[in-house]
Amino acid sequence: MKRPTTNAPQAAPIPKQRSIQFAKFPPAQVPEAADMLKRLGDVDVAAHDPARTIDIAYDLRRHRLQEIEGDLEDRGYHLDNTLLSKMRRALIYYVEETQLHNLDAPKKLLKRSQSEAYTHAWERHPHGDHDETPPEWRDYK
Repeated sequence: MKRPTTNAPQAAPIPKQRSIQFAKFPPAQVPEAADMLKRLGDVDVAAHDPARTIDIAYDLRRHRLQEIEGDLEDRGYHLDNTLLSKMRRALIYYVEETQLHNLDAPKKLLKRSQSEAYTHAWERHPHGDHDETPPEWRDYK
C-alpha cells in the first residue's frame, strides 16, 4: 500500500531500515516473502533465510512497517509472534505513526517573537530607583 501523494513540493525522504522476523513454520517462506516485497516497489529487500529475517529499507513517506507486515500477513506469511517481537513491532508502529503525525502538524510558535517573553517580564518588573533598604540605614555612617 502506498500513501496518497499530494501536489505539494516533494519533501525530503525519511529513510527507515527494519528487520522482519518470520516464524519457524511454514519453512521456506522467507524467499517467497522477499520476492513479494521486491514487487512492492520503493522497498529494498535483503533476505536472510537461515535467520528467518528480511531486512527492508523504505521511505516512511511512502510506506510504513505496519502496512508492509499487514500485506505479508494478508498473503498468508507467518511473522514471529514472540512477546519481544510483538512489543518491538508495537513500538515501531507507534514511532512511525507519531513521526508522520508530527510532520503534518503545523509549526506552532509559543511566542510571537523570541524576545516577547523577556518583554513581558520586564513590563511587570518595577523600574526606577527601588532600593529596599530602609531610609535610616541608607544614611548610616
